[in-house]
Amino acid sequence: MEAYTNFAQVYDLFMDHVPYEEWSVYIRTFLREYGIESGVLCDLGCGTGKMTRLLADAGYDMIGIDISQDMLAIASEGGEGEILYLCQDMCDFELYGTTTAMVCVCDSMNYLLEESEILKTLRCVNRYLEPGGIFIFDLNTIYKYERLLGDTTICENRKESSFIWENYYDKEEQINEYDLTFFIRERGNLYRKFEEIHYQRGYSLEKIRTLIEEAGMEFIAAYEAGTKEPPREESERIYVIAREKGK
Repeated sequence: MEAYTNFAQVYDLFMDHVPYEEWSVYIRTFLREYGIESGVLCDLGCGTGKMTRLLADAGYDMIGIDISQDMLAIASEGGEGEILYLCQDMCDFELYGTTTAMVCVCDSMNYLLEESEILKTLRCVNRYLEPGGIFIFDLNTIYKYERLLGDTTICENRKESSFIWENYYDKEEQINEYDLTFFIRERGNLYRKFEEIHYQRGYSLEKIRTLIEEAGMEFIAAYEAGTKEPPREESERIYVIAREKGK
């Protein structure tokens, strides 16, 4: 089943614990550090557009790219046309011009299950970045999949909807499977059941660095999420910064 179809209806409801505003401030710190205080930015895997809107509010001209029409439909609701949303695969997207920087958050890169997909995405990013432009993206770590998610089950019950989130991690393939079952309230006390399966893959920082360089980009730095410290063995999420290095 295509990911983020029915789940798009309740994505923001169940992801309201994600500190998008804090992440936005953190990302803007890096953008300013590299002299990017304005210009066109592209948000890959933008989903319902939470980060896209926060960066637009900060003064950037935003483009949001996502493969899910359902997610983009929600992102576009109530919009005033200041953000351009494109339904494209982030492994093979096309823009009309270059961008000053690109971002990709909330483990969207982990949804790329093959190294070849990571490489294609990085090459696309490099193609559409202005000379010296930067790409900021985050990743769930292998440690998080192995030690924290693993074979666990997460449940949540709310008035509007409920979900069961079952995780299965294949250590050999480094693939994490999310089996989602959720119940959305439609009217009165009637709920409709939906099911989806999502897959993510963990990548070592060494592999990501190799792929960045193979794509023709320059690896700049990696940090434990929310800090300026290098990743630790126990880091759950890391941020990586790469720079355009010629076409």
